[in-house]
Amino acid sequence: MDIILLERIEKLGSIGDVVTVKDGYARNFLLPQKKALRANEANKKVFEANRDRLEKENAERRGDAEKQGEKVAGAEVVLIRAASNAGQLYGSVSVRDIVAGLAEQGHDVDKRMVILGAPIKNIGMHNVTVALHPEVRVTVKANVARSDDEAKLQSEGVDVLAAMFEDEQRAIEEQADATRIEANLEPGEIPAEMLEDNDDD
Repeated sequence: MDIILLERIEKLGSIGDVVTVKDGYARNFLLPQKKALRANEANKKVFEANRDRLEKENAERRGDAEKQGEKVAGAEVVLIRAASNAGQLYGSVSVRDIVAGLAEQGHDVDKRMVILGAPIKNIGMHNVTVALHPEVRVTVKANVARSDDEAKLQSEGVDVLAAMFEDEQRAIEEQADATRIEANLEPGEIPAEMLEDNDDD
């Protein structure tokens, strides 16, 4: 279906562009959301008659979005969630959680503006795009952690999972060293009883 865009749509075009899209996309999204008109002669005339007004309104909305973007950009939403030792969440963080977190900080963001490729399923710092206007995008951070202390560390740039893994590795190595010392072995030497077990095979 050929349509006339009434606002800039990413990967499609800008205001006034006539583009061809799939019928379902036009009928189910672009036309009902008043983002486009069917590209027929009557609508082309209507669009041309209103082009100046539409472009002016778009510029005003873009200006408002840019002002809002200055406040929202770089905001950090802390989300405390239960997770496994490997950092996998029991559940996930969705667009609704991000919107609620931003609202708590006084940012009025509609859930349709939050672009999350897939739900967040592990702890850590995650960049989330917020499209305040088709031409204005900002990035906010979702700080997903198991506790306030963990969230604070992540805010300071600490990779909590990597640090935890290092601690576990250190504990394993210390345990191995302690066992070696108890058995009075040199590093890399295999205990005699283990060699005896192998001889039985």
